[in-house]
Amino acid sequence: MKLRHFTLPLVAAVALSLAACSKENTTGAPGTAGASAADKAPIAAAQAYDVLSAQGKGFTAGALMSANTVFVLFDPQCPHCGHLWQSSVPLQNKVKFVWLPVAIMNAKSAPQGAAIMTAANPVETMNAHEQQLLAGQGGMSASASIPPDVLQTIKTNTELLERLGASSVPFLVAKHQKSGAVVTQSGAMGTEALAGFLGLGQ
Repeated sequence: MKLRHFTLPLVAAVALSLAACSKENTTGAPGTAGASAADKAPIAAAQAYDVLSAQGKGFTAGALMSANTVFVLFDPQCPHCGHLWQSSVPLQNKVKFVWLPVAIMNAKSAPQGAAIMTAANPVETMNAHEQQLLAGQGGMSASASIPPDVLQTIKTNTELLERLGASSVPFLVAKHQKSGAVVTQSGAMGTEALAGFLGLGQ
């Protein structure tokens, strides 16, 4: 009986680790050359929320006036990020999600992230992109020509992901609604688990 008790959390941990995408290929990903030592300094978990608030850039989905902000570092080529996007939709009436594109997967990551960020309606564009990605179609078409300021944003987000010690996406940073503590999580989860992670009441 004890063996079972200790095996279940291990299985859950393995399942969770599979619900994320790790770096596959640096081709097409923004480089980090020239970043200062301060820019590369590790970010402690307790500081993650404030650092992303100050330095991360992305697009907002959900309750825009909510004080409860959840930061999600994602790669547009990561299907687990697509699943997390879908899981977040039912909670968007309660929470402000800020999605920060990074480029760790392949050459499509940065162009698609740039296209979503600069779209007239990023939420609609993200919806369409994730539907295509999860259908096995590779996601939206995007120009490889990225404005320098947008490319710099994706580069900065990618550096922030690395400084947070994360090796996979999606990576979430939030403040637990009940405790106020900064919480982080790597990997996708269902809507119910996401609500629990954020401390949302039923």
